[in-house]
Amino acid sequence: AWLESRPDERRYELVDGEPVAMAPERVGHAIIKARAWAQLDSEIRRRGLPCQALPDGITVEIDDATDYEPDVLVNCGERLSYDAVAAPHPLVIVEVLSPGTRAVDTGRKLMDYFRLPGLRHYLVVRVDRPAIVHHRRQEDGTMLTTLHQGGRIDLDPPGLTLDVDALYTA
Repeated sequence: AWLESRPDERRYELVDGEPVAMAPERVGHAIIKARAWAQLDSEIRRRGLPCQALPDGITVEIDDATDYEPDVLVNCGERLSYDAVAAPHPLVIVEVLSPGTRAVDTGRKLMDYFRLPGLRHYLVVRVDRPAIVHHRRQEDGTMLTTLHQGGRIDLDPPGLTLDVDALYTA
């Protein structure tokens, strides 16, 4: 409700009950996140998975005082209505790094996102060069972190593949 009453065009996240303005995006950031969304959306449709790839602007609720808006997410389960503003079952979250968000995306958000029991994959994507850090929750609950500078990333579950090279081609 607070956000809907704001007269400005800025976007906000809620962190420990306080609204935090999100910085304006650079073109590289917008291109990389759009390509990531397009790939995941295409994969979901091609494979007929019961998931939706959602672009930024959709909220991921961590708790009553913390909500984030990742750059891209994959929500699985019941299809969300067009009026929904939050994704209740994110399985994959993608954050594209910005100069001002690097520490938050690789620190606090990493910890907060994995407080969600259903989250399996958190991808932290660089803009300036091909590099994606993939944090994966394994079946036994342990975390596996890998760096991808090319090739493909398997996101299973839900059974998706992300082509790293295609994110960075001009």
